[in-house]
Amino acid sequence: MPLNTLKGIDSINNHKIHRVTWEQPKDHHIEINEQANAITFKIQEGPIKENGHNGCQVDEIIATALLMIKGLNERFSCRQNSIAITKLEEALMWLEDRKKDRAKRGVEGQSKP
Repeated sequence: MPLNTLKGIDSINNHKIHRVTWEQPKDHHIEINEQANAITFKIQEGPIKENGHNGCQVDEIIATALLMIKGLNERFSCRQNSIAITKLEEALMWLEDRKKDRAKRGVEGQSKP
């Protein structure tokens, strides 16, 4: 479902999107390839309660970006990195708040609004 939001998008931040197809082991949701300097995320397909945990949620991708920027900020500290860290932490807080709200309403992990 999250990948459906990218249909029809050809680039992100001036980087052309290359759509590829390959079979990836189902138990590797985040794969780091240091030789290729690449990270691959297998995105969760469908709600966890309906389909099991089969990939990453958007918050895990944000958390990865947060770790990367924190690591850079340790080496190259600057105001902009610190603000980006704060905003990513805020994004994670709002996504957690959304999950709590959905759990409270009994719809977390389901295909319901």
